[in-house]
Amino acid sequence: MVPNKKSAVLVDGVVLNGPTTNAKTGEKFVEEACKLIMEEVVLKATDIKEKVCEWQPPEQLKKLLDLEVRDTGESHDRLLKLCQDVIRFSVKTNHPRFFNQLYAGLDYYSLVARFMTEALNPSIYTYEVSPVFLLVEEAVLKKMIEFIGWKEGDGIFNPGGSVSNMYAINLARYKYCPDIKEKGLFGLPRLTLFTSAECHYSMKKAASFLGIGTQNVCFVETDGRGKMIPEELEKQIWQAREEGTMPFLVCATSGTTVLGAFDPLDEIADICERHGLWLHVDASWGGSALMSRKHRRLLHGIHRADSVAWNPHKMLMAGIQCCALLVKDKSDLLKKCYSAKASYLFQQDKFYDVSYDTGDKSIQCSRRPDAFKFWMTWKALGTLGLEERVNRALALSRYLVEEIKKREGFKLLMEPEYANICFWYIPPSLREMEEGPEFWEKLHLVAPAIKERMMKKGSLMLGYQPHRGKVNFFRQVVISPQVRREDMDFLLDEIDLLGRDM
Repeated sequence: MVPNKKSAVLVDGVVLNGPTTNAKTGEKFVEEACKLIMEEVVLKATDIKEKVCEWQPPEQLKKLLDLEVRDTGESHDRLLKLCQDVIRFSVKTNHPRFFNQLYAGLDYYSLVARFMTEALNPSIYTYEVSPVFLLVEEAVLKKMIEFIGWKEGDGIFNPGGSVSNMYAINLARYKYCPDIKEKGLFGLPRLTLFTSAECHYSMKKAASFLGIGTQNVCFVETDGRGKMIPEELEKQIWQAREEGTMPFLVCATSGTTVLGAFDPLDEIADICERHGLWLHVDASWGGSALMSRKHRRLLHGIHRADSVAWNPHKMLMAGIQCCALLVKDKSDLLKKCYSAKASYLFQQDKFYDVSYDTGDKSIQCSRRPDAFKFWMTWKALGTLGLEERVNRALALSRYLVEEIKKREGFKLLMEPEYANICFWYIPPSLREMEEGPEFWEKLHLVAPAIKERMMKKGSLMLGYQPHRGKVNFFRQVVISPQVRREDMDFLLDEIDLLGRDM
């Protein structure tokens, strides 16, 4: 039956008579845009003949892109051209020669999951609006908790490892001073937390954001490999107590950002137990080694932590963003700390089990179903497939290290224990120079100059940085399973090609 068409109604100058959106036109645009994405992004994802990026300086790129938003809409042909331009001038992080960050590559299963969630547009705070995705998150968290080595626990996915660290600090503070939730900072003792000198910068940001203060973050000295020195940690804890402050948390790092170092968790846990401190492990980068029976030893002792940050969007390629905070406590500490009991969302007289309305454990209201991406990849590959992904990345890293040792003009900072390979390229003009102040001053300029050349050429992307007294060096990170041994060879060949005239 065809519904009777009703007369139009005019309300506040607006004609109300059926939808104003042309569904057929919109569906056609989605179809054509998806075809473009498939051709220009997915199918070219592993093509080494393509550029990693088509570099343009900011002012020039503003001219090439039509960025202005106008009063009237644009044609679909024009919109598709804009989509092409966005793809053309964006960095192809799924290219086999993108080594710039701690994420890379394209996981096809995660991509499909992202397409699905973008189309469904869910927000996971209550079971009634997001039944599937809340159950998926529960299943994934349970499995991740198992790999940490806890018999039970709790957790939540959130926007980034930085937020996971903030959650953990606030949770530890709440357990130490539960009155803070209602009474605030007034009247609290001066709290101090301890972390590695090689920790992620989010620790300082969290201390600032939470009102603890960056001056109350004690940075513990590390050894030559970038690992926290337990004896120095204990000294600082005693010193803090003598100064009248109240230590409450230690953050250890499993996989530091630059050197890929893993702190000695067992020894740090012993100290935390002696002093009654919360142990948080920032395993945002290194946590994925838990999937490998060969490499999980890097995180020996992690089961003794009170909380763990772990980002599957890094080594396991679940797609940005996919980050979990795992908590050993099973007394609903997360909910007690963060719950605001919004009566319009978390009604207690619903017709189903309201324990599945997990949104009150989050500082967010709207929250993306990030666990679904990881779940889809895990379902597709299985635990053994994820283990292989980790093992292969670390094997390729080992291959590159051995090649660096063989080649003239390349010098390792240190033997890596994870997928971070840090090295200098020494151009021919410096190879006979004594390693004094002038040598290091000149070498400091080499990596930025080579980076500029590789970006403008579009041949690869590789990060560099100075670090704790060491002049600029390259940091190469292997993640993507699309990366081949030949890409490792190309990386060294290309750096030599771009820098041999310096």
